[in-house]
Amino acid sequence: MKEGYLDFDAYIRQGEPDKKEKASIWRTAIGLQAVDGLQVSEYLIQTAKQHIEGDITLKKAKALIDSYYQSESVRKNAETDETQEADKVSQRITELLSEKSFAFNPAQLIAIHRHLFLGIYKFAGKIRDYNITKKEWILRGETVYYAGADMISETLKYDFAQEKAFDYSTLTLSEAIGHITQFCSNIWQIHPFGEGNTRTTAVFMIKYLRTLGFNVANDMFAENSWYFRNALVRANYTNIVKGINYNTSFLERFFRNLLLGENNPLLNREMHLDWEETIDPEKVQPSTQSAIQSVKNDNELSPKCKNCTLEELAVLRIMQQNPSVTQKQIAALIGKSERTVKTLTIHMTEKGIIIRRNGKRNGYWEILSE
Repeated sequence: MKEGYLDFDAYIRQGEPDKKEKASIWRTAIGLQAVDGLQVSEYLIQTAKQHIEGDITLKKAKALIDSYYQSESVRKNAETDETQEADKVSQRITELLSEKSFAFNPAQLIAIHRHLFLGIYKFAGKIRDYNITKKEWILRGETVYYAGADMISETLKYDFAQEKAFDYSTLTLSEAIGHITQFCSNIWQIHPFGEGNTRTTAVFMIKYLRTLGFNVANDMFAENSWYFRNALVRANYTNIVKGINYNTSFLERFFRNLLLGENNPLLNREMHLDWEETIDPEKVQPSTQSAIQSVKNDNELSPKCKNCTLEELAVLRIMQQNPSVTQKQIAALIGKSERTVKTLTIHMTEKGIIIRRNGKRNGYWEILSE
């Protein structure tokens, strides 16, 4: 994350209510971009600070960001597509989270997606009409089974109707959070859009939880957006043959920290299927020991990668096993787009974690030890 992002802490510590709220929302909006391996530009951070200070409105911030990406010099930048998406979506999330309006229905979820990704995705605000799969590193390359394209609308209507009719009055606060966890998991599993589902779900849930009386304008989504997504993956994956059942406990930890202020550990590595098998080492087959060890040793791939994201660790593991691997091959293995992989490798190169030797055609990746 850009260093300027951390400057928002000063506004939050100062305690001025208006600045504190704005800074918290911007942190959340920017942090959510990590879900797709995106990082905002320094220009976005400076624009956000102007808004927090009260020098400009959100409408003006939007105009400045739009104008910035219309300039010829910016358009020629190799990272324009990635940073433009991150910048514009961050501003739009901030805009939505600053509004008090909300309607609990599928149309609201669709409207959020349209607002966030209009002009970025051609299918912004449109229900997908094709089936999808996504390879997940924490599932050993397997995919969650998402709702079929022909059932998305009906499934959304059903889940929203069930939630709207649900009576929270008989539940303890802890039980209510358990139910909220399941509802969020169900909505995400439908995956109604081609891309941008996790960010859309997060914004929707924040606004919905506010209507239930919760104060959720804090940094949980900002600092743990990758954990949030992986917890949703684990909550929706089952393989009875391999003895793996749906597990919402990771997602519930997130919501308990978010809504109750608890301090449950949120560790991505614990959600990896092989990590769970190490609970009882004697039951682990020898053939899986190397896979388990690879998960444990991911932070040992490079001394500079102690704070690497789960995506970066997955990329490093692939490069370690096959230094000549291409970005296209990496994308297929981790279930991400080539654009995302390109962004990841650029950032990892800038941080001195990896280096590309011998150019594109005959080149290879080297993981730097110093």
